[in-house]
Amino acid sequence: MQKPKVRFKGFTDDWEQRKLSELTTMHARIGWQNLRTSEFLDSGDYMLITGTDFDGGAINYSTCHYVEKKRYDQDKNIQIHNGSILITKDGTLGKVAYVQGLTMPATLNAGVFNVEIKNENTTDEKYLFQYLKAPFLLDYVSKKATGGTIKHLNQSILVDFPIAMPKKEEQAKIGEYLSNLDHLITFHQRKCEQTKKLKKYMLQKMFPKEGQTVPEVRFEGFTDAWEKRKLIDEVISIDTGKSKFTQQGSGRYEILGSTSVIGYDDSYDYQGDFLLTARVGANAGKLYRYSGKVKISDNTVFIKGEQLDFLYYALLHFDIKRLSFGTGQPLVKASELKEQEIMMPVEDAERTIMGEYFSNLDHLITLHQRKCDELQNIKKFMLQNMFI
Repeated sequence: MQKPKVRFKGFTDDWEQRKLSELTTMHARIGWQNLRTSEFLDSGDYMLITGTDFDGGAINYSTCHYVEKKRYDQDKNIQIHNGSILITKDGTLGKVAYVQGLTMPATLNAGVFNVEIKNENTTDEKYLFQYLKAPFLLDYVSKKATGGTIKHLNQSILVDFPIAMPKKEEQAKIGEYLSNLDHLITFHQRKCEQTKKLKKYMLQKMFPKEGQTVPEVRFEGFTDAWEKRKLIDEVISIDTGKSKFTQQGSGRYEILGSTSVIGYDDSYDYQGDFLLTARVGANAGKLYRYSGKVKISDNTVFIKGEQLDFLYYALLHFDIKRLSFGTGQPLVKASELKEQEIMMPVEDAERTIMGEYFSNLDHLITLHQRKCDELQNIKKFMLQNMFI
């Protein structure tokens, strides 16, 4: 059998191809043992894992239900432990999860295979999980699955799934490497989501609620009541772009977001400005920050000013989309936006520190998202080159 393109140092042996049934046993809850939803418990000592609890190759225990002991004891072959590999066989086929962090006895509901390694001396569980989680299984399943609208993965199909196998030592290296990549990807995904939630929370707490003049959360040293100010009084200009700038493509022009066309030109220099999408259907009122030399199409309202960090986040909190109107594609008009009153701090220093705070949150969100994308690209490359 051929060798992979990317390999850990010191490994030169040929790989061999084995069937999944040669390496593992597979069991699922048999039909007459199927659970009714009325038997699902919200708490208990015996956890029930279903395919809907799979989350990115792991089990989300917070979504799991529980069952009575007699249901857990019914079939030892589907009693789950840390290190178990699970594969969905109904609905969304071929999803794979590796069980870890389990702290209580657990069993399976219908629709999931429990895959148990026969010989741990020759098969590494993390390697097998990563191979099953790679696109190979999903491609195989999509061709072989039976049924009409609702597909079903028969065990008779899964047993013949071919797996490329190096020696156990090399399996362990590959499995550990890919698992570490998964951990890093999950870490940055979680950090990204946590920071997004923090930003959303702070946008709610650091701006006054309707009818109030001070926010719930505030930086130390600021006590003055906020005031309503017309948007046009706080910026240099609010205007709509001109329709003549409509060229698209690479080079001179680029697409901003999904609709707004901008181009570079020395006659326009909007350092610190941001653009507001004005006529884009469901995306009407979406904000984009942009600095540089640009031309604006008539799909956008642009706001010109010097220090707009605070105002950008104030408009995010305000939700400009509520100003949009029209029975066809929603529209936000510059004339309406100019007269809009928005609550603002009296002191410039408070605006500045708030703008910096939210800008730093956005920087962290971007940082974690980019790192996550980079790691996912690395993993995609390795899956294509570390296996045969």
